[in-house]
Amino acid sequence: MYINEEGYSDPTAGEAIGNILGRYKKKQREKRAKQNALKSRKKAYIVSKYAGDTAANIKAARKYCRFAVAQKYIPIASHLLFPQFLNDTKYEEREIGLMYGLALLAQCQEVWVFGADFSEGMKAEIEEARKLGKRVRFFNEQMGEVK
Repeated sequence: MYINEEGYSDPTAGEAIGNILGRYKKKQREKRAKQNALKSRKKAYIVSKYAGDTAANIKAARKYCRFAVAQKYIPIASHLLFPQFLNDTKYEEREIGLMYGLALLAQCQEVWVFGADFSEGMKAEIEEARKLGKRVRFFNEQMGEVK
């Protein structure tokens, strides 16, 4: 029961406030449900070329990640992350980046490989995925799945 500031029962105001709170709580539940659905999506580790024409390869990797999002997966692309702060031309830093990438791969449910020409780094990621029993899916550069 709602009591106004003068100390009297005010059922009309109480009902209005109850309706407002009810709608607010419903929106909050819907928001949390949507967030939980997004957070519980499967993670796909994205494997594609980085070395060579890095500008074009980064652009392609971003496209592959957007494709994964459209398929309702969370994309993990270590070759878009680690070169932001590790120098890929320095052997030790490249090795650190590769090992960090494999650590992320282990946390993913699937591994998606894009393109037909595999670099040594890509081959190592595919091999690691198979060792870990991960589902490995292959796609061409137009994002069509290759069986």
